Amino acid sequence: MNTIPRVLVTKIGLDGHDRGSRIVAAFLRDAGMEVIYTPPWQGIASVVKLAIEEDVDVIGISSLATDHLIVPKLMRALAEAGVVGVAVIVGGIVPDDDEAMLLDAGVARVFHPGTPLAGIADFIRAAVPALRAEREAA
Repeated sequence: MNTIPRVLVTKIGLDGHDRGSRIVAAFLRDAGMEVIYTPPWQGIASVVKLAIEEDVDVIGISSLATDHLIVPKLMRALAEAGVVGVAVIVGGIVPDDDEAMLLDAGVARVFHPGTPLAGIADFIRAAVPALRAEREAA
């Protein structure tokens, strides 16, 4: 069984600020993960479709301009598509109140500016075995 985490790094909505997502994607790739990177301005349906097609373990959403507010719609779309065993993480500028809303919507973790990149990689590596077990059980 392949133990290399598969991570989709993307931006949904109209936020075009992609420097942070490119840095995270490159770091995760260099840390030995398989990274599927999309340019900004992705629609929710295209992210769901790509996550299914690429059999990802994690979807990383980058937000610097309040596009994290549409992540609950992504969470609903994933559930409606029957996607299980895929963690959604969000990185970027997320106010505390919005972080609570994201976690309530099912987001696994929110990473704020200044989070060490190794911490993101460690979280993903630790989460993958349980995520894959959940997909196998479904």
